[in-house]
Amino acid sequence: MALKHAGQVIADALHRQGVDLIFGVPGESFLPVLDGLFTYEKEMRFITSRHESGASFMAEAYGKLTGKPGVLMVTRGPGASNASIGIHTALQDSTPMVVLIGQVGTDMAEREAFQEVDYRRMFGESAKWVGSIDKAERIDEYISRAFHLAQSGRPGPVVLALPEDVLFAQVESKPVEKAHVVRPGLNQAEFKKALELLKSAQKPIVLVGGGGWTAKACLALDEWLKKENLPAATAFRFQDLIDADHPCYAGDLGIAPNPKLAQRVKDADLVLARLGEMTSGIYTLFEVPVTKQKLIHVHMGTSELGSVYRPEIAINSSYEDFCVALNQNTLNLKLTSEFQGASAHQEYLAFNQSLESQSDLNMAEIVSRLNEFLPADAIVTNGAGNFAGWVHRFYRYGGLGQYGRTQLAPTNGAMGYGLPAAIAAKLQSPERVVIGFCGDGDFMMNCQELATAARYEAYPIVLVVNNSMLGTIRMHQEREFTKRVMGTGLTNPDFVMFAQSFGMPGYRVSKTEEFAAAFEKALASNKGALIELVLDPEVITPTKLLSKLAK
Repeated sequence: MALKHAGQVIADALHRQGVDLIFGVPGESFLPVLDGLFTYEKEMRFITSRHESGASFMAEAYGKLTGKPGVLMVTRGPGASNASIGIHTALQDSTPMVVLIGQVGTDMAEREAFQEVDYRRMFGESAKWVGSIDKAERIDEYISRAFHLAQSGRPGPVVLALPEDVLFAQVESKPVEKAHVVRPGLNQAEFKKALELLKSAQKPIVLVGGGGWTAKACLALDEWLKKENLPAATAFRFQDLIDADHPCYAGDLGIAPNPKLAQRVKDADLVLARLGEMTSGIYTLFEVPVTKQKLIHVHMGTSELGSVYRPEIAINSSYEDFCVALNQNTLNLKLTSEFQGASAHQEYLAFNQSLESQSDLNMAEIVSRLNEFLPADAIVTNGAGNFAGWVHRFYRYGGLGQYGRTQLAPTNGAMGYGLPAAIAAKLQSPERVVIGFCGDGDFMMNCQELATAARYEAYPIVLVVNNSMLGTIRMHQEREFTKRVMGTGLTNPDFVMFAQSFGMPGYRVSKTEEFAAAFEKALASNKGALIELVLDPEVITPTKLLSKLAK
């Protein structure tokens, strides 16, 4: 076989894995890989972002949206450090990701050479596996392993270092076919025990969340819930796993959930679940380590089962296998009326209704209006901040089973996620409406990615909620140390002019009645739009005023 430089071999291997988009910032540490990608520039596009954090969020959002590994490529040292936020997000959100990072040559290793970092130590706790391709002959082996690991069991990020001297080496390719998606099978004996436990319950509830869900899994679960009239809630920032219009949907267990839903979980005698800190109300809805409710814990990762809670039944299975098997059974559950799905859904609908505002801009009304403006398959992204409370409570997400992913948001609470995620969604699904929700502090952490949107003509509609402060931290300050405010005030640019400088229409809305006209123009635009929503700082959450937070 003809010899190729290792960068070309890596590009060939990525192409065989079905990679179509790569996100990153070019660096001199991996020039041969960039040269190799030139061979596939039309079928495997390299999306140049303006900062590695933005690129890492784009790759993570791509993985979340498609279920395939998002591919991130950054340079050594500072580039890797900037990208770490997206890698941590992928870990906590169970998102498949393959990260390729430039590295100093093997002949300079462990000398603290220019931009040298030991990636095994740096990413040891935020990646499923960290490897280094120290021999060009093993490239195909390592790429195959990375794509297998990123998608197996509980999905997550995998990091591969690329020493610079190895990339220039001439080597024969050893082609490897596309990675298998490995999922644990369903243990039938444990499954039957779970069915018997469900049959004996009078007040059960299902909690759905985590990465690795498929359309087939969601559709099967949807049908079974309807058949049994069993209430189901979603985990923090996984609201799109169940359609908001599903007759058994009880709402989400995130920050500030419906108090009636939280009480329903506490009163339940059985919970079929995938759990985390936010979903468990910071570990208050369930006692640790043995829950008051009987717990059937289903998870694709063996390390998750029994790690916090000792479940009655632990099932290591793919969600698809479990839900399909579940839907093949009719249990005829004997539920009291208040613990049926229909009752829980009515409580959700009541909590979902818009609220009166104590300012000229009613965020609850604006988000509620989006349910009328947007198609059911619209993709809504957001970063972190109090502004997201309105989105989670009042927007009604379409379900993954019918529409694909419609919610892209970081469960690790990373700021700066909303805009890059919206751009990635628009790159992957240009035919769908994409809304990027951001706070002013959140937006400014990656606002430079509007340049990426303009370069690749991937324009989302961006809603920037501007209260000129870091609202979440200010809220905590006022509650814990009244009127002793430090570090949370912000000075912002003219957001409308900022958007216009990238060729996007910009609108400023300071009154509720101004929103509809601005949003209709945004929907009609072929270059997206930025709408600044000027919010009174006093309105800190959907139900609380800043001045009323003191203990």
